Amino acid sequence: MRLRFARVLLNCYVLNTVAIAVLGTIASPVSAQNSAVEIRAGRLFDSKTGRILENQIVLVEGERISSVGSADQVQIPAGAQVIDLSKATVLPGLIDGHTHVFGFGLDGIKPGGPPFASPINDTREYRTLLALANAQKDLRAGFTTLRDLMSHGGGYADVDIKRAINGGYFQGPRMQVSTMGLVATGEGILGSPEVRLPGNYQAVDNPWAARQAVREEIHYGADWIKFHSTSDYEFEPNGELFSNPTFTKEEVDAIVDEAHRHGKKAACHAFGGEGLRNCVQAGTDTIEHAIDLDEATADLMKKKGLYLELTAYHYSLSEYTLRDAKATGGKYSLEAMREKSGRLAISRGLKISFGSGVGPFPHGTQAAEFSYLVKYGMTPAQAIQTATTVAAEMMGWQDRIGSIEKGKFADIVAVSGDPLKDITELERIKFVMKGGQVIRNDLR
Repeated sequence: MRLRFARVLLNCYVLNTVAIAVLGTIASPVSAQNSAVEIRAGRLFDSKTGRILENQIVLVEGERISSVGSADQVQIPAGAQVIDLSKATVLPGLIDGHTHVFGFGLDGIKPGGPPFASPINDTREYRTLLALANAQKDLRAGFTTLRDLMSHGGGYADVDIKRAINGGYFQGPRMQVSTMGLVATGEGILGSPEVRLPGNYQAVDNPWAARQAVREEIHYGADWIKFHSTSDYEFEPNGELFSNPTFTKEEVDAIVDEAHRHGKKAACHAFGGEGLRNCVQAGTDTIEHAIDLDEATADLMKKKGLYLELTAYHYSLSEYTLRDAKATGGKYSLEAMREKSGRLAISRGLKISFGSGVGPFPHGTQAAEFSYLVKYGMTPAQAIQTATTVAAEMMGWQDRIGSIEKGKFADIVAVSGDPLKDITELERIKFVMKGGQVIRNDLR
């Protein structure tokens, strides 16, 4: 089946008219520029120090950065192409560590909302094409690297998207993917028991089944093992959040241990309570959401060196605020709880990696997350570092992305203003380069 998906993508490369209609920009095939490129950066954000450097030169040769420094430090080869960003702020390509390029199926179809495809009415091939288009939107918004967490009915097609991008057949971000993801039986089931609908996830119900599922997903190309340790939520009359735990502690331990045995990492979706504690105690590499985060759990996360992804913007959307207002009479909300625990996580010094949860809201708009990180107590520089150096370390790619340094991929973005003065500048990316190839340049 995976070969079929890959064949669809390759055929669309050949049939340019179809691909352009569906995907817009298409590679021919994608390759880095051969000649040297001199980028003149008026202001350059040093993601390692969090400082702005003035009047820097970034020399790009092929797909990598060969030199960075002031004009008197960088030797420019004769005939180098010049990209003048002298009036802009240049930054490393941004990293979003929590995306969903595939739609959520039936519950994601909303009038006037993102163009989610239906797992009932649309083929997986069509949904794969839309997923690739979503990844391209993220790239044009400055997110040159994504970690996509669960294919939500796309099966292993996220692996094929990654392969097609890496093979140079399409423009797209660098990707790490987690394929189907794991849930306990009962979660994500749609429709009545008389109707069998396509499954969004892989359900497992005991530690050995969990280990088998982890092995299967890794075999078919998963970079990460994503699992849901809690399902839906509700507020108790006293305002406490109840988030239903799914897997037992033994099942969580098995999932994380099996992933680590094979040199892979695990990501845990958990709002709070028993499900969150199980993930932290098991040493799950990244915790997604942790909306109901207490001091003891935060301190244990810090001790274990686990990464947290807040996905704050997501929970400020009307999908949640209206639901919570109706359910609690306006007394309680995930949005308010997210801010409280987000502030706690930042004040406790947890390793926070940028993760937007984009997918339920339109791709290419996830930079709105930065404002929430600043609102919760980060400096603008720290907020940018969550999507550069910290996220690169979380993905294990700190040797290739996350900063503008010699030897790293030439993943570079730019904005007109100064994001250290106005973090919303990152919502208005004007220039994107990935691996030495200019994806967009609105600063000419």
